[in-house]
Amino acid sequence: MTLKVYINGTLYNKEDAKVSVYDHGFLYGDGVFEGMRSYAGSVFRMKEHLDRLWDSAEKIQLEIPMTKAQMSDAVTATLAANEIEDGYIRLVISRGAGTLGLDPNKCPIPNIVIITDFITLYPDEFYQNGLEIVTAKTIRNHPGALDPRIKSLNYLNNILAKIEGLAAGCVETLMLNYKGEVAECTGDNIFIVNDGKLLTPPVEAGVLEGITRGAVMELAAADGVDVVESTMTLEEVYSAEEVFLTGSAAEIVPVIKVDGNQIGNGAPGVLTRRIADLYTQLRTS
Repeated sequence: MTLKVYINGTLYNKEDAKVSVYDHGFLYGDGVFEGMRSYAGSVFRMKEHLDRLWDSAEKIQLEIPMTKAQMSDAVTATLAANEIEDGYIRLVISRGAGTLGLDPNKCPIPNIVIITDFITLYPDEFYQNGLEIVTAKTIRNHPGALDPRIKSLNYLNNILAKIEGLAAGCVETLMLNYKGEVAECTGDNIFIVNDGKLLTPPVEAGVLEGITRGAVMELAAADGVDVVESTMTLEEVYSAEEVFLTGSAAEIVPVIKVDGNQIGNGAPGVLTRRIADLYTQLRTS
């Protein structure tokens, strides 16, 4: 079966799904996106994802030419057209086709693209045994230059850090902010466990407010775990009892080594596994 891609209200075969080379999303990374997961044909936390998409668009003064309800219907219809129940959705809003030059006013109509497909971010062994990450020399974008709450099409900052990690043999890379504090990984948020408490960097550290991050914080709090957003040093990560990452595509993945430092006993921790189980129950309920 040939996958269908939604572009501005029309479904195209994957190989025929195209936008103009003059699109400012292509030329300048001018646009926003969301990555979502579907389970049993239902999109996990669609409302939260769409709220964040609209917030991101508003921050770059990009008006999405449809309502959230219409977008939700379009996502659901694209999943159905591709007969995908457990899959991945990439929802992209670009500034649209314009002219060579930065002026966004030269782009009269934004492009809306919905891709539904499958994704396997990490192999099963990482979920069972944990993964190793390293810290990038590339720091997270300064929040005064680019608001980390904007999930923009310009991911070069993350890609440069990702290249560093891959060169070190790691599939994910930890990024620090301009103050030297822990921010997040290239595509995932980070949590650590200390003294039974669950800690994660605050948004002010240069963190994207991940949808899975929020779900994990809610699940942990409801399970009686103290959840704290606080600035975090690399030393605190190295000495943590447990470390795990969260993301829509990654879900919950344990970390057993950071910059060569073993985390805890070198195996996924009890609370990490508990949170992963609770998350699985949540997304399948």
